[in-house]
Amino acid sequence: MASKTTNPVLGNRALNRATLDRQLLLRRAPKSAMCAKGAVEHLVGLQAQNVKPPYFALAARLDGFVPEDLSALMASREVARLVTMRSTIHTHSADDCLTLRPLVQAARDRELKQFRNGLAGVDLGRLGAISRELVEEQPRTMKELREVLLKEWPDGDPFALSVAARCVLPLVQVTPRGLWGRSGQVTLTTAEHWFGRESEPVPAPDGTVLRYLAAFGPASVKDMQTWSGLTRMREVFERLRPRLAVFQDEQGVELFDLPDAPRPDADTPAPPRFLPEYDNLLLSHADRSRFVAEEYTSRTWKGNQSFSVLMVDGRVSGIWRLEESKRSKASQGGKASQGSALLTVQAFGKLTRTQREAVAEEGERILTTMSSATTHDIRFGTFSE
Repeated sequence: MASKTTNPVLGNRALNRATLDRQLLLRRAPKSAMCAKGAVEHLVGLQAQNVKPPYFALAARLDGFVPEDLSALMASREVARLVTMRSTIHTHSADDCLTLRPLVQAARDRELKQFRNGLAGVDLGRLGAISRELVEEQPRTMKELREVLLKEWPDGDPFALSVAARCVLPLVQVTPRGLWGRSGQVTLTTAEHWFGRESEPVPAPDGTVLRYLAAFGPASVKDMQTWSGLTRMREVFERLRPRLAVFQDEQGVELFDLPDAPRPDADTPAPPRFLPEYDNLLLSHADRSRFVAEEYTSRTWKGNQSFSVLMVDGRVSGIWRLEESKRSKASQGGKASQGSALLTVQAFGKLTRTQREAVAEEGERILTTMSSATTHDIRFGTFSE
């Protein structure tokens, strides 16, 4: 919505630096200031469709981070993976699992309407009760859950029944799924059962709006709705308006922010960062032009699959891929090789010599932190998409 009054204007570069700062991407937060759990909470969760992205997201943001920092939190049930914003899997703290999921439940209810034909005659209350009993008896795969639901509703669409169970209940993916260096199929139980306490009542959205602005602002009402999947948030922002700073972008769109939130100078340096696929930095605004040029948007996706992206000077400037060889067996009388790792960087445009050196330095840091390979290399070029 265009602003009806004249508010201070924030250009794209100023918006870029402001959001990068609160995303911990202008400088890594030291461990003395923010631990892995604190970062997960500050960022209001991490995209987690795949296992590794949350680890790479924190490696880009926290100084001294090692994968075991997050893996230990998952093993101790201080954080977990479940569907929240935008109907996608996120890694959240236990507290947020039990509060954010009720807040976005309305979006899950809307999602169910897309599958009404496959759920004809299905009592969703009974479906929820059957599913809860099953997954709280022991964690179940979605296949196991679907098989039981099909016995109850043999005419139901199998996929729709699966979606309904996920929408009706806050289903957590239990470990070892999500642990660093471990494998395991997706098995599910309820958040309440996993954490040993009840979900909170549906909270007012005001607090979540403030948290969103602290992590992603300055932002418009539409931005917040894009991030959360919630609708009709204008009245919440209006209620909060007396507590907020109000700006506008170069197109006149009204932007809200916390009065004391950092808004660095537009010329503040932004070092290169390797962000994982689906990083929330790039998915949490309706207008993403502060981070990515329009001509590059299509190059960060292939179908429904997102590439990991390279940020240079605060903007999407390429994609990257980390490939690791399998560990070889020990030779007679020797030790097992840890294999090798190759980080391929595909820049969209020409990097200056200084930028290329900075990207290589950051790549070396990522390889050292995130790969157990004994040898690794960085290559600038292209990879098969």
